Amino acid sequence: MTRGRAVLVPALVVVFAVTSGGWLLQRGVGMRANIYLHARVFEEVVERIEGHFVGEVDVDDLYEAAIAGVVDHLGDPNSQFLPAARWEDERIRTQGEYGGVGLEVADRDGYITVVAPIPGTPGARAGVRPGDRIVEVDGRSVEGWLTDQAVDLLRGRPGTTVRMGIRRPGADAIIHFDVTRAQIHVPSVPFATMLDDGVGYVPLLIFNRTTTKEVRAAIDSLAAEGMTSLVLDLRRNRGGLLTEGVGLTDLFLDPGMDIVEIRSRASAPEKYAAMVDQSYPDLPVVVLVGYGSASAAEIVAGALQDHDRALLIGSTTYGKGSVQSLFPLSGGNVLKLTTARWFTPSGRSIEMEAADQAARGDRGVLTVQGDVAELPELADKPEFRSAGGRLVRGGGGIVPDLWVLQDTLLVGEREAVREILASGGAFVTALQSWVVGYLQDHPDLAPDFRLTDADLAGFRTALEERGAGISIETLQRARRSVLLHMESEVALQAWGDGGRFERIAGTDAALRRAVELLTAAEDQLELFRLAGSPLAEAEVQPVGQGPAAGDGFPR
Repeated sequence: MTRGRAVLVPALVVVFAVTSGGWLLQRGVGMRANIYLHARVFEEVVERIEGHFVGEVDVDDLYEAAIAGVVDHLGDPNSQFLPAARWEDERIRTQGEYGGVGLEVADRDGYITVVAPIPGTPGARAGVRPGDRIVEVDGRSVEGWLTDQAVDLLRGRPGTTVRMGIRRPGADAIIHFDVTRAQIHVPSVPFATMLDDGVGYVPLLIFNRTTTKEVRAAIDSLAAEGMTSLVLDLRRNRGGLLTEGVGLTDLFLDPGMDIVEIRSRASAPEKYAAMVDQSYPDLPVVVLVGYGSASAAEIVAGALQDHDRALLIGSTTYGKGSVQSLFPLSGGNVLKLTTARWFTPSGRSIEMEAADQAARGDRGVLTVQGDVAELPELADKPEFRSAGGRLVRGGGGIVPDLWVLQDTLLVGEREAVREILASGGAFVTALQSWVVGYLQDHPDLAPDFRLTDADLAGFRTALEERGAGISIETLQRARRSVLLHMESEVALQAWGDGGRFERIAGTDAALRRAVELLTAAEDQLELFRLAGSPLAEAEVQPVGQGPAAGDGFPR
């Protein structure tokens, strides 16, 4: 009997395996057939449109729009279908190197116009200036071309030569430049400088392949000049390479300290931690953050805050805390797809939900700089603790330890600035063109120049020439903001990023507060105390023990 049961059970298992396997196989076939049906229906729709639609259609555009629509349906702004040309731009942005002449260009008044030559590049050494209009490339007219089309001609193998024809304001004939292409590096640290009382300042614009190396070199150079404390400015940093964000953070943390955790739906959590002894253990650090800080910049800010290694000043960061994986497709196209989310060492999710992101606009006020300053809204944000027991906030984005808003506009000023902003790109185009003429008229301009009402009137004429209906009365009501933008652009074109910084640093409230605190503090602990965010005296909760389960990625 026992033997019979032993025979029966395997027999039943075999029968179940055969029958269920057949059902599963049929189900799989059915699913594949359904997919093929959808694909065939889509092909039929495209064929009918191509053959019978009343207007001319580009089939390639139809397919690209359909693919983009599928990705858009995910409701994730960070997932994208990147056609081959756009992927090349993305690669250059993150890797920071390409073969070309080193010119930043944009469409201005129907011309491909030089915004700025990158310092040290062939274009800059050749003497190309901001405001120059590129009208020929290798003997071919590019008037009326889109910027991307001309850029394709300017880029090429390092060591090859390209001939550019340029129309320069004030010059009658086309000026020709023979420029030898080189490997162009887009710096992540445009400059570094010493401020008052031994405070060093390092702005970081992007995380590319050389970011950690550049920041280390900048800090070492400032230290040789006598720097005793540091301001790391991440407010204009939209992110970039995760590995460089981790590498930069490693400069300031001890081995084994967590930097970021990646959580996905399909795999176990993955942690990145510091691996080497920190390079600047006794250096007090302030990190400036704001709405423009995103992605890898938020990883750095969150890790340094959680480990009490830096005081964060400014406003809440953007809240881009997700991981995008790149999937190569046929034809050189690429699918960029969100596959995971980032969490700080204390368990805070960096990703800000779409509804919270949308609500931020209601809390914004215009500043003299023309930016939107977000008023703090902390009531509903979950509380976490840093390694030293300081209160830090979750809920998306990195909330600073000390909120400092830039100078805001008065009611009359706000109305005037909004009217100016409504003119769109006409204001920027007119400003850049006006600055070119101003610098030509003032060849011996000194950094302490001052603009006058006559200059404001001249700028009004430049606006009028571009069809921007902005009255001189509107410019006068927005005088503080407009003059700041005019002086900033003059300084940028005349002396580069460093010159612009020197010109407008005095209007930067967050930077002023950072310098005040660093000047008064002897070390990092005193810096926290002076800012009102001291380390806890009682026993503290270890980093990583916060309420991550309620603030995390769906498992």
